[in-house]
Amino acid sequence: MKQFTLGKTERLKSRKQIERLFKEGKTITVTPFKIFYILENEMITVPATSNLLFGIGAGTKNFKKAVDRNRIKRLAREAYRLQKNELKEKLMQKNLQLNIFFIYTGKELPLYNLVFEKIGMALQKFIKIADEIAQTNT
Repeated sequence: MKQFTLGKTERLKSRKQIERLFKEGKTITVTPFKIFYILENEMITVPATSNLLFGIGAGTKNFKKAVDRNRIKRLAREAYRLQKNELKEKLMQKNLQLNIFFIYTGKELPLYNLVFEKIGMALQKFIKIADEIAQTNT
């Protein structure tokens, strides 16, 4: 039975990891999201963390009110929570560690359907990237 949770161990909270992600990570764009990621070959051997860490942000430039930024982040977390299981299983099989950070770059408040669709597209891209890396390592 699949669990659709997004617990403390699955969130990208470490300042060092986030800074490293922005400095050394790669980016992909799935409009209206810009996604920073680092995909590593071996799992970090910290027992309290997951092999898939996630973060989300929305800028104050386009959304002055915290209420609006929080709504965007809430919608994105919910869409991610419901769709991450396939990617997580793929990473477990390939013994990979993935840190991802989504930044919402749109100009207006999105509808949930749009956010759900775009995050799903991004996660499918990460599944393809994980497959490619696993093939190059074998």
